[in-house]
Amino acid sequence: MNWMIELPILFTALGFMVARQASRYLWAGALGAMLLYWSILHTPPVWALIIAWAIFLPVAVFLTVDPLRQNLLITPLLGLYKKILPSMSDTEREALEAGSVWWEAELFSGRPDWHRMLGFSAPALSEEEQAFIDGPTNDLCHMVNDWEITEELRDLTPETWDFLKQQGFFGMIIPKQYGGLEFSANAHSAVVLKVASRSISAAVTVMVPNSLGPAKLLLSYGTEQQKQYYLPRLASGEEIPCFALTGPEAGSDAASMPDTGVVCRQTHEGKDDVLGIRLNWEKRYITLGPVATLLGLAFHLHDPDHLLGDQEDIGITLALIPTTTPGVEIGNRHFPMSQSFMNGPNRGTNVFIPMDRVIGGQAYVGQGWRMLMNSLSDGRAISLPALSTASCQLVSRSVGAYAAVRKQFKVAIGKFEGISEVLGRIAGTTYTLNAVRGFTTAALDSGEDPSVASAIIKYHATERMRIIVNDAMDILGGRGISMGPTNFIGRGYQGLPIAITVEGANILTR
Repeated sequence: MNWMIELPILFTALGFMVARQASRYLWAGALGAMLLYWSILHTPPVWALIIAWAIFLPVAVFLTVDPLRQNLLITPLLGLYKKILPSMSDTEREALEAGSVWWEAELFSGRPDWHRMLGFSAPALSEEEQAFIDGPTNDLCHMVNDWEITEELRDLTPETWDFLKQQGFFGMIIPKQYGGLEFSANAHSAVVLKVASRSISAAVTVMVPNSLGPAKLLLSYGTEQQKQYYLPRLASGEEIPCFALTGPEAGSDAASMPDTGVVCRQTHEGKDDVLGIRLNWEKRYITLGPVATLLGLAFHLHDPDHLLGDQEDIGITLALIPTTTPGVEIGNRHFPMSQSFMNGPNRGTNVFIPMDRVIGGQAYVGQGWRMLMNSLSDGRAISLPALSTASCQLVSRSVGAYAAVRKQFKVAIGKFEGISEVLGRIAGTTYTLNAVRGFTTAALDSGEDPSVASAIIKYHATERMRIIVNDAMDILGGRGISMGPTNFIGRGYQGLPIAITVEGANILTR
């Protein structure tokens, strides 16, 4: 009869210790007390006592004596584990160490401090930022017609391109001292969200200059001379930027990048013996590439003649190249999933650039991969979550309204249990994504660079967008699959794989 009382107490105590993540010392003490209790009150056979204590005492000592455990267990296991695992390359290590550790550390601890999360400041727009959204951003949304862009013109109208440049959409992240808008991450996200609810092609055109690319890299690593020259031109739209990383063979794998630069001296623009780099590359899937005037390039730099020093294999390096430079070739345009933002390949053959075209100058040769990894958060934490939230908000508003007015069997389809369940999921996910979007941009605005959190957010935001857009198609039925000027979800449905793929394909990011 005692066991009927003792067992529930035992399991409750063990469950409490598991839930509270009790220390190994507490576990050893608790198990010892239980064993002692059993030994005294239940008078087990002597042989059973000997076996039980013979098992418990070595385990308890092993758990509580750190040097013993480390020398006999941890160190040998770690050595075996290192032999089993493949070696980590420098590029992999730099990717893992990029950015800062933010509140996501609480999640990985297993015991999040929710009070700390609640202590973060709520995201807010300044009067200037709100005015930009209410004014130029709203005007842009009225200007664009997504069916015209994607089906008829396969491009933004010339008037839209001019408007984007004149109103500073390409310079949202650029400080005012260089002619930019100097918006917060929250404002940047809010602009992308609003534009994306109207046209993905227009939103991507706005996103790219303000994400991973020349402006972001110049702000973080550029020399003052480079900033003074390029940033005002980027902010005004005089220069249209793109960044070329992905290649036909290696994708975005920097360790396998076949694009090369060789340090050399040659005549350049009438000057003899100019120290520079001779480049050969081939890139593809480069957004804004077909219209770019300034190409950011990632390549592997070599110095066989030791013009820079003793090291021959210098590593991944980033440079800025005007697309009018001799040897640069812009290839035929891509059309990703019928979206009409500019995207295409480019290549360079024996392109010579002086050393001052390297982002950050000669001091930053070989540091390109670290520079890229430290700059990824904007695309992952701002642009794609904003686009995902916009898609969900569009679905919530339009499909929710459709379900209220569309009748089947004289009943609004929104009242059908199967559809009301999906509408609930749409509303809940939309609220969640908007909350995550605001929370993350607040972190960026506080000076954090949460590379791990941004990867998690990019993955879940785009995957949940995929679920919600599929839900919308289920509810709309024939209305959703029939393409035309009034189909508000078709192009978004077609474009889902783009968000899933870019800035780190979800199948690997997970």
